[in-house]
Amino acid sequence: MNDQDRVRRPGGRSARVGAQVHQAVTGLINERGYGNFTVGEVAARAGVADSSIYRRWGSLESLLSDVALTRLNAQSPMPDTGSLADDLRTYAAQVAREITGPDGLLLVRLAVALSSDGGQGLRAADELRADRTRQLQSMLDRARDRGERTPDALDVLDHILAPMYIRVLFGMVPLTPEYVDGLVDRLL
Repeated sequence: MNDQDRVRRPGGRSARVGAQVHQAVTGLINERGYGNFTVGEVAARAGVADSSIYRRWGSLESLLSDVALTRLNAQSPMPDTGSLADDLRTYAAQVAREITGPDGLLLVRLAVALSSDGGQGLRAADELRADRTRQLQSMLDRARDRGERTPDALDVLDHILAPMYIRVLFGMVPLTPEYVDGLVDRLL
């Protein structure tokens, strides 16, 4: 059987290793904070070899970016309610629940830490932002195709997401539904 004939299973060992490594990273960040552990410590906690992590992710920053992207994409899918206002309200409420949940502050701090780390960390943070911006843009494009006036994706980031992230970073929670809806209303 050659490489083209092999079919990668969506589950199996590779998926288990990925989940174990992601769980190890989340645990280490919760315990020690960003930048206070090594690939070796992640590997030991996950029960895998360092080489497995380097082969799959290449660096600690790429692994951290993958953890953040995976968590963000799993928790905040782009809604499609049929109207931009309802899509934005639904999306903003999802993000508010995500960033105020058990590991929410961890994700926010991870994104900030990646942005300020320089080199690979900065590239990983750029990838994170680009992925989120692409998702937002798909929601905005659907609304535009329906004939609705739409803001720019950067405006959504500036006027809806940024205030919520700042409040979480500075402990100004809870993010009430009225507050979150007000952010959307002011943007629109």
